[in-house]
Order: sequence, then C-alpha cells, then structure tokens
Amino acid sequence: MAKETIKHYKASAEFYISEDCYINELWNSATDTEVSIARARVLPAVTTKWHRLEGIVERYVILEGQGRVEIGGQPATQVTAGDVVVIPAMSAQRIANTGSEDLVFLAICSPRFVQSAYQELLDET
Repeated sequence: MAKETIKHYKASAEFYISEDCYINELWNSATDTEVSIARARVLPAVTTKWHRLEGIVERYVILEGQGRVEIGGQPATQVTAGDVVVIPAMSAQRIANTGSEDLVFLAICSPRFVQSAYQELLDET
C-alpha cells in the first residue's frame, strides 16, 4: 500500500533504452504495485521500436513536442502537448517524434511496469 511520499525529480537518473528512447523512472516501487510513472523522451526524427506490454495498461500523457502514435489496428495519429493516449495490454505500439524538438511524455502504467512484461515485436503487427 502506498504511503505519503515525495520523490524529487533527478534529471541525472535518465537512461537510454534499446527501444530508442530515454527513460526516467519517476515512480516505480514494489511497495506500490498499482502504478508506475516514467518520463520518456524521444529525439527528433526517431521512431521507437514496435513493442507491447503483457498484463499492463499504459497511458501516454504528452508534455512537450509532437509525434505520431501507432497502437494496434488504429490508424497512425498525430499527438501534441496535452493529449492522452491509452494503450491496452498486449496492444502493439510505437511512437515517432515528428517535430524538431524532443518529444516528452509520461508513461503511466497499471499495474506498475516490470521488465518481464515488455515484449519487443520484430515486425509491424
């Protein structure tokens, strides 16, 4: 169960992942299994790799920049600051930065993200 907590942002905690983006785990704790929050950053002209999450619903909250998101069988859709993208568990997904500045968004997962749920997809699905 979650308890009162303040976790301060540390820019230096950002790391690169092979999906072709940068991640900063803002909140991901075994003591709060219901949710995790990560700050994702995609460089201009970069498209993340196709992937899906087993048993985890993911939500993107676009904070900065502009992009094109692809989810499952939905048509590619432009997104910009303020947009929210809901990605059901096991839905193929990727996002492209279509702008000239970094695309920054929160990735909010429920239950919390665990690496074992991540599945890279080799081809478009």
